[in-house]
Amino acid sequence: MGAICPKNKHSKARRDSRRAQWKMTAPNLVKCSKCGALMMPHRVCKSCGSYNKREIINVEE
Repeated sequence: MGAICPKNKHSKARRDSRRAQWKMTAPNLVKCSKCGALMMPHRVCKSCGSYNKREIINVEE
């Protein structure tokens, strides 16, 4: 029936320590194998338009 309602109250410290794990992390950046610019892994490079040493999109400079 009711597994939702807790029998005992959790303290504010327990609640806040659980919520303390929600934090932002800096994005992981790698160097592009073609142009050497920093980019996110497994994505097309924004500066040269290549992925896995192949040109995917044309980037006009």
